[in-house]
Amino acid sequence: MSTVTATTVNATTWKQRHGVPMRLADFIQANAPRILDDAVEFAVTQAPAGANLNVKRLRNDIPKILGEIVLDLRTDQSPDQQMAKAHGRAPATEGPESAASRHGRSRADDGFGVNQMIAEYRALRASVLRLWALDEALAAHAIDDMIRFNEAIDQAVAESLVEFSRTVESWRNVFLGALGHDLRGPLTAVVGTADLLVDSTRDTPHARQAERILNGGLQLSRLVDGLLDYSQSTLGGGMKLQRAACDLRQALTDETELLRATLREASISLQVDGQTHGNFDAARIREAVHNLVTNAAKYGDQAAEIRVSLAGHADRVVIAVTNAGEPLSGDALNALFDPLRRGSRIAHKGEHSSLGLGLFIVREIATAHGGDVTAHVDAGTTTFVITLPRDDAPAIFPA
Repeated sequence: MSTVTATTVNATTWKQRHGVPMRLADFIQANAPRILDDAVEFAVTQAPAGANLNVKRLRNDIPKILGEIVLDLRTDQSPDQQMAKAHGRAPATEGPESAASRHGRSRADDGFGVNQMIAEYRALRASVLRLWALDEALAAHAIDDMIRFNEAIDQAVAESLVEFSRTVESWRNVFLGALGHDLRGPLTAVVGTADLLVDSTRDTPHARQAERILNGGLQLSRLVDGLLDYSQSTLGGGMKLQRAACDLRQALTDETELLRATLREASISLQVDGQTHGNFDAARIREAVHNLVTNAAKYGDQAAEIRVSLAGHADRVVIAVTNAGEPLSGDALNALFDPLRRGSRIAHKGEHSSLGLGLFIVREIATAHGGDVTAHVDAGTTTFVITLPRDDAPAIFPA
């Protein structure tokens, strides 16, 4: 049963016709027009200013939600199943999308806030129970029916909220992706011009100012690249790789030298053991190491060495970045891999530009390679470990 349509029937008439008291499912089905009018009237009052609320679609959505609730009320359920629904944890059903899920997505598209969307369910719940009580349909079975009804509403709220949140997140990622693409063009022009200024003002009083402009442009370019990587990954595209036969020893040696030139106040070492060739995206792996070392320089002990190690094993290569500093708990460390999250520690003076995407990108690069990244704290040091499976493609490097 996907919709509820019927003429209004009160409890007395029902009992005369059927010889049994009216149950809540029967009441909802028989009084759908009254319930629908109440629910639509309230939903209209909840629409935010400027929202494109489609009343016709609203009058289609609510009967479908009620229809699924009526079907639920008429379905036998165990106590465990009822408890799961009350907590909004009923297992996902196979087949077509539920009416509650469609409702959540449409409210997000209409510009509703989450509180406004959930308020519709509160109003629907109140409308049904108030009309049922006024109709004097309450009997010995009423308490059980109300409990089941509330459980069904709770499950519908949970389904709507999941889809609402997913839709809002999707729109946010689309916005971030569009923003990144729109910023990339002007930033390329800024960086290119700044690079020319650095060359033309070398050994002049304006050399330092030109370098600051170039460094600022490069910093903004990295932030924009991070936004694009994030939006692409979270929209389902995943991290794109350009794999090729390479030796990570050379890639990390080059990156470490670049980091030393960039992070002049940091002491950075590199240790390499074993065979480190394979079929990797060397540029992406350099980016991951860059993010980890930069993160260590921001938040670690500035007087301590940042140690980068690369170890080759028969079936994998392992990259570790270790630094000393104020430790975080294991849960806090692993939460840093979530997008748009930053550590609770304060970055060193002068460090302001961060969107909390660096470690998220590290995780995406490792995952795209079929590997993973972990973090742990031991004796005052924090270590991030990237494990990458060695690709089976034949190496072109000497043993």
